[in-house]
Amino acid sequence: MSDTKSSGISFWGLLTIVFITLKLTHYIDWSWWWVLCIVWVPMALIFAILIIYFVCSLILQIVQGS
Repeated sequence: MSDTKSSGISFWGLLTIVFITLKLTHYIDWSWWWVLCIVWVPMALIFAILIIYFVCSLILQIVQGS
């Protein structure tokens, strides 16, 4: 078996750099929210999943406790 290590920039990181470059050179006229959505959308999804998980576990504890 081979030990594979990735020590480069990911596709999403490269796409973020491309969008920032296009925004700074005024090639695209997007808001910064859309330019950086590649960064904040995955974090928002993870946060939403965690909130749903904790709410469901709280509800389950309340139901089992009664």
